[in-house]
Order: sequence, then structure tokens, then C-alpha cells
Amino acid sequence: MDLGLNGKVAIVTGGSEGIGKGAALSLAREGVKVAICARRKDVLEAAAEEIRSKASGDVEAYVCDVTDEDAVRQMVAQVHENWGRIDILVNNAGTSSAMSVEDMTKVTLTSDITLKVYGALYASQAVIPHLRALGGGRIINITTGGGKAPAASSLPTSLSRAAGIAMTKAMSRDLAKDNILVNTVCIGLIKAGQHERRYATAQAEDSNLSLDTYYEKMGSRVPLGRIGEAEEAGDVICFLASDKASYVTGASINVDGGMAPVV
Repeated sequence: MDLGLNGKVAIVTGGSEGIGKGAALSLAREGVKVAICARRKDVLEAAAEEIRSKASGDVEAYVCDVTDEDAVRQMVAQVHENWGRIDILVNNAGTSSAMSVEDMTKVTLTSDITLKVYGALYASQAVIPHLRALGGGRIINITTGGGKAPAASSLPTSLSRAAGIAMTKAMSRDLAKDNILVNTVCIGLIKAGQHERRYATAQAEDSNLSLDTYYEKMGSRVPLGRIGEAEEAGDVICFLASDKASYVTGASINVDGGMAPVV
């Protein structure tokens, strides 16, 4: 299906691995010019090179810490200067942090909210004028189902993701008049770098444990019986970025193999 995205420009935060890289790849395969940003230059540039080898769209790497508002504004300005437009923003930068309320500290809570909520806010505020100038655009916030139905020992992630879901709905109302559509994709268990780092720790304790076996065990918790691929999330993100989703805004879509207990 031609999604009509050829020639458009997207920014994907946290684009160096996992869901961000999957989204960037899906967009690039549709002919989108994609700016991926993250903090680690080596990992970021390796991701950009991998995407270029698999897709026809232009891909550029921008080292940026989304918790730094000035750095985010500078990155957005550079993308616009480079390609002359910005059509799509995917706010994906984040990490998983889970503990009980008794273990959570002010430092862990502040760090989590700064990365996931403030980071998305800074990027959104920076791109809105560019989207408005084009007569509309797309902002897609990546959250989790835990933001709608928190589990035990899920703080601070469930709290920051709930804020992201609420921010999505509020933004969609504020920006509808400008034809800027804002949605959130609630991600479940998807293959990503953070899981591979946990696998490395597990393998240190069991040298016979393979990555495939590790993922199979994780997948047993999912109704569909497997862990998701990053590109499966990327394809949903790509659809929401397209004109095929021109009447979808303020929505949250679970991409989790059926794990969430809520719709």
C-alpha cells in the first residue's frame, strides 16, 4: 500500500535502536527523509547506516539529548534547514524503569519524567510551528499500556507514560484546528536494545541461554505467544503518520500482542 509519504520529513527521537529504529526504517521505506536522534553517537550512526542499507529514504543522524530544551530546538532547526520542512515527529526517547512505590526516589521519578514527558514536550513545541506552516502534520507519542493500567512495581514508568497519554489527548485537542494530528502508540514487549542488555546479564549467569530462547520465554507472557518485532510497531507508527489515518487523532493504540488488560 502506498501511504503517500514519499518526500516528507520526519524526526524520530530515540532513533538509534528498538522501536525508534523500527519506526525510522518503516518511514524510510516509504520514501520519507528521516532524522534520527539519540545521545550515543556511535550507536546512532550505526543505526543510520543500517537503515540506509535497507531503505530508499534519506536518513541523517543527529546527536541530541532530548532532556536539554535548547539542544532539542537546535536539532529541530538543523533538520528544517537541511530539508526545508518537517511533517512528522515521533516522540520515542525513553527507557524502562520499574520499582515499587517504597523504592522510588525523587531522583528516579524526576529523571523519568524529564526524559519521557519533558523530552516529548520540548520536541513537540519545537516542531509545531513547522507543521502549522505546512497546513498540518503528525505527532506520534510512544507510551505503554502500563500508562492506562499500571501493574504492581511499575513506577515511575507507569506514571510518566500515563502523563504521556494525557498529554497526547490534550495536544490533539489544542492542535486539531491546525490539522496537526496527535496520537499515541502504547507499546508492549518488543525486541529492543534494553532487552538485549538484560539478556547479556542473564547469559552471564547461564552461558547456555541463547537470545532466541530468552525472547521465547518473554513471549510466553504474551497472548499471541511471542515478543513483537520493532518493525511491527514501526509499521503502525508509519500508518498514523500517513494520510490513510487522516481522521485519527487523540487516539491510543495498543501494539502489544494483546497483553494490555484495557483497550
